[in-house]
Amino acid sequence: MALKIIVMGTGPFAVPSFEALRRSEDTIIAVVTKPEPPVKSRKGPPPAPVRTWANEHSLPIFDPVSINEDAAVEQLQLWSPDLLVVCDYGHILKPAALESARLGGINLHGSLLPAYRGAAPVQRALLSGDPITGVSVIHMTPRLDGGPILAKATTEIQPDETSGELEERLSSLGVDLVVDSIETLRHWDGETAIGETQDATKVTRAPRLHKREAHIDWGWDRSKIDCHVRGMQPWPIAYTEIQLRQGKPPQRIAVLRVSPVEGDVAELQPGQVTGDQELIVCCGDGLLRLDEIRPAGKNQMSGEQWLRGHQLKRGSTFSAPIDS
Repeated sequence: MALKIIVMGTGPFAVPSFEALRRSEDTIIAVVTKPEPPVKSRKGPPPAPVRTWANEHSLPIFDPVSINEDAAVEQLQLWSPDLLVVCDYGHILKPAALESARLGGINLHGSLLPAYRGAAPVQRALLSGDPITGVSVIHMTPRLDGGPILAKATTEIQPDETSGELEERLSSLGVDLVVDSIETLRHWDGETAIGETQDATKVTRAPRLHKREAHIDWGWDRSKIDCHVRGMQPWPIAYTEIQLRQGKPPQRIAVLRVSPVEGDVAELQPGQVTGDQELIVCCGDGLLRLDEIRPAGKNQMSGEQWLRGHQLKRGSTFSAPIDS
């Protein structure tokens, strides 16, 4: 029996699974997404990926400020969906919204639940230096990412992978899980317990990233800095600062790629620059080369290119973290 489905999402993580549903035997009767932000320039912000996808396929869009407000819940009830499919939406559904669908809702989440419940599971796994991660599909409850797990898949985090690249890969990994979970619910009687209950003792949190977290602490070890650099891409981007001229503001430098190098650090302090051919910085347990950077107001370049354009004084040091 074909199902009437409402999909709810905003960001790019949702699009591959939503597209698979669009091509399936089931019917997407509405696309719920966040409202467009206010226009602050002539160009305006780029459309959110789910909105763009819905427009490309002429699917009806519903974008209430809150999906839990009375008017929004009434609209969901009028549609009388069989199932809600939620991914990368940005709102937590309260019971009234979930109960608008006969089979409730499922959510595709970018971690191996119960690890990394919250808004930034992909980034937090990479920042933590985890060797593996994955995706989970849960049958939704009002508790954030706390419902029973219907399907799960794991993958190794690649050593040079950024959060953006990992998220794209996980979004594809989740497609079959979403389809399989819908098949499970298609034949569900609505009463029998389904899925794997999450172990509350293994819950970890993945709060949304903030710009203030992006500053590099050169006292960290090389592995942690590498994870930080990759985990902060595509936003908010890891950065450091250096005082180039006395009395002038420090220059901010976004750091995009680093690699470890061998060398003696006995007389160096964390953050201190060494070498005159490559941009090499002392950190907590050795030396790191800054392979790709983007100085404020400039294009992306290699650390070597930046170094050729600046005569650094002996002992020049990248700044310590700023309290925010």
